[in-house]
Amino acid sequence: MALRLQPRRTHLPARRIARWHDVASKTKAVPAQRIRSLDALRGFDMLWIIGGDAVAASIANISHNSRTETVMTGFSEHVPWVGLHFYDLIFPLFIVIMGVALPHSIGERLEQGESRRSVLGKIFRRTALLILLGLVYNGLFLFQGWEQLRLFGVLQRLGLAYCATSVLMVFTSRKTQAAVGVGLLVLYWALMNWIPVPGYPLGTLSENGNAANYLDRLLLLRHQMFTSYGDPEGLLSTIPAISTCILGVFAGYWLQSDRPKQRKAVGLVLAGIACIGLGLLWMPAFPIIKKIWTSSFALTTGGLSLLLLATFYWIIDVRGWSKWAIPLVVIGMNPLLIYLLAEVVDFEGIAGYFLNGPLHSYSTYQALGIAMGSLLAKWLLLYFLYKQKIFVRI
Repeated sequence: MALRLQPRRTHLPARRIARWHDVASKTKAVPAQRIRSLDALRGFDMLWIIGGDAVAASIANISHNSRTETVMTGFSEHVPWVGLHFYDLIFPLFIVIMGVALPHSIGERLEQGESRRSVLGKIFRRTALLILLGLVYNGLFLFQGWEQLRLFGVLQRLGLAYCATSVLMVFTSRKTQAAVGVGLLVLYWALMNWIPVPGYPLGTLSENGNAANYLDRLLLLRHQMFTSYGDPEGLLSTIPAISTCILGVFAGYWLQSDRPKQRKAVGLVLAGIACIGLGLLWMPAFPIIKKIWTSSFALTTGGLSLLLLATFYWIIDVRGWSKWAIPLVVIGMNPLLIYLLAEVVDFEGIAGYFLNGPLHSYSTYQALGIAMGSLLAKWLLLYFLYKQKIFVRI
């Protein structure tokens, strides 16, 4: 809160009054410094979404080394059901990053005196826009009836997690937010064990027998889901995703504090290790399954996300080594735009037009060349926008 000193209406010397105004100006709240590493980490995350996965898959396909193939598959494919690949970390990492930014975007507005009504209006507008863009991504412009349109998806889950977490920040204390974050994980575990699924014992976690997918099948039509047995971004599994966002919020609180930067980095590492440990301890009773976002999955991927955040923060914000990250920052400054454009622009076709000829004699490497060319085309577009200072925000 800013401290304002008002001089009394007396015949005090002008020099003393000026000195009082100088003191007042120095005590005004200073905006928190931008966490530079957050843009780079967001870019690193988006890199795999916009083509890094295709490059890894192409390397796996042409590799004659089983270890290389296994590693590259982990960078390009989700685990079929139980388990964890690097590629399963991409979505929760983005939600954690979104949470880290909230103390700056929501918290500072409230601290600067903006009314709750105004802040809530911005939260609900952004949520509605994210959900609408998610429906557009799913084919809203080709509308053939709601029963033919997938209702959930990545952007819808981002919008719902953002909305729930932001509203919680507006109305509750940090202690309450922490309690809700933990409580949602426990609540989800309880619901998955107590909601009966016809034909299956309580607590079944098979693709068809788990409660999350059963509720999707019960409340949604077949074409409103991503698969016939449920939706990986469906109704019930959104609950633990909110906890993932809350974890990011507390990382944001930590980074926003006045503690030394080295201590902040260490704190993130310790918190990450603790979350991973809790997730692994919970795993025997509640296995790590990305497609229904189990509580052990939320904790484990949340912990890994904190370790990545700590690494980027230490390198860029603590050590000051930032030039290497510019290619990632270019991506991280326009994540939503490139995510949507990649769905409507045929970047692979553009790359194939230029590369099919030169690569025709090397058919084994043709898919790899096109995957790399497509990724480069997207990056060049983002670089042009970056140089023009064009950043799409909602």
